[in-house]
Amino acid sequence: MTRPSNAATAIASLISEREWQSQVTQAAEMLGWSWAHFRPAMTTKGWRTPVSGPLGAGFVDLVMVRGDRLIMAELKSQAGRLTPVQRNVLDVLRPAAEVHVWRPADLEIVMEVLR
Repeated sequence: MTRPSNAATAIASLISEREWQSQVTQAAEMLGWSWAHFRPAMTTKGWRTPVSGPLGAGFVDLVMVRGDRLIMAELKSQAGRLTPVQRNVLDVLRPAAEVHVWRPADLEIVMEVLR
């Protein structure tokens, strides 16, 4: 897979994580993938995502399925950082699924994987 150019990285730095997720999910749908994203909701105690279990905190942004392929993807803005909890979740999932961390500059890579 090819790495993004400096120009692609510079442009990608302007894309928010929310915009990036929209691009990835639109591409996934166009290529026949079913997907799920578990988003937080505002509560009286701030933003919360109701989860339980050892993988709940730090769970991946997208779960995508097409045929016999299962992809778990953590999406980050170009400058976004994985937390230690997110790294742990990715490590636990890696033996059982295709696991990716994708940033906006990785668009070509994402398209290769989803094709």
